[in-house]
Amino acid sequence: MILNTAQTPKSLGFHFPAEFERQRALWLSWPHKEASWPGKLHLIYKPYCEFILQVSRHQKVCINVGDAAMQQFALSQIEKFAPLVPVAQLNEISFYLHPTNDAWCRDHGPAFLVNKTTNEKAIVDWGYNAWGDKYPPYDLDDVIPTRIGEALGLKVFNPGIVMEGGSVEFNGKGTLLTTTACLLNKNRNPHLTQSQIEEYLIQYYGVEHILWLGDGIVGDDTDGHIDDITRFVNEDTVVTVVEHHKNDDNYELLQENLKSLHTMRLQDGKQLNVIELPMPRAVVYEDQRLPASYANFYIANETVIVPTFRDTENDTKALDILQDCFKSREIIGIDSTDLIWGLGSFHCLSQQEPSI
Repeated sequence: MILNTAQTPKSLGFHFPAEFERQRALWLSWPHKEASWPGKLHLIYKPYCEFILQVSRHQKVCINVGDAAMQQFALSQIEKFAPLVPVAQLNEISFYLHPTNDAWCRDHGPAFLVNKTTNEKAIVDWGYNAWGDKYPPYDLDDVIPTRIGEALGLKVFNPGIVMEGGSVEFNGKGTLLTTTACLLNKNRNPHLTQSQIEEYLIQYYGVEHILWLGDGIVGDDTDGHIDDITRFVNEDTVVTVVEHHKNDDNYELLQENLKSLHTMRLQDGKQLNVIELPMPRAVVYEDQRLPASYANFYIANETVIVPTFRDTENDTKALDILQDCFKSREIIGIDSTDLIWGLGSFHCLSQQEPSI
């Protein structure tokens, strides 16, 4: 397969900014699928609404809903957990009638690009197949980026291959970090080689340099998304989760990733600065090990929203480490113990729209 690069985002001057750069809005898809949180859907609205309310203090929040009834329910839940929130803050929350199959906006939502030369914004609408056809149907989710592009009046690029937002991480200066476990999995793009996938990443995210880690954490049904293990906190620094108990199933694979990170170089040849982040105690529900990770935080303009797991010692360590990484932002931990039953947390549920 030969990729035509004549009119790709990169050739036109677009790139995907780092999450820690200035944002216009946080995008979400309201959770409504009982099968994603069997027996617990009603319990996740509290942490979910806390997430919305913390971010909406400083920037816009845009929420995809299926219809007017879902919008009214969402608003009632937000107001339930925020009886004293100023009306001006609630006005920062907007709803879009974009029906979805599920809530994982990081993966089915738009990849927002910017062109700093022309002050334009655009969207990449990657193909979406619910992590290798694991959870059909996903037809509504697959068209969300184009629907948002139409709502905002933005140009939409369609690469024609499968890609998920949680599988890629950016430093905003040309480097993209991902995993072989996910992007080379045959349930995504079996017709593409690693070098061909790299070319799509370069051309449609506007990057120059690809770094590959190996496996993701145990319990991750996405086949190893990067946003559960390693995240950029600035252009040359990552935090990466490590497991200190040698008998834990995550120990060896996270040690291997840690070793790889220490050998990596950025687009300018500079060594990657690596900061270790603890893992929480194993979170198990109905005999299933869940992919609980402090790396699944969301970086907003003035805050960083971090999942916590009722593990006082490690929760505190993780919040302190991240506060040291984001000195100008408020670090806010929100209990994600019920949320993680859906096999994802705040980063998996969200997608950022950058400012121009």
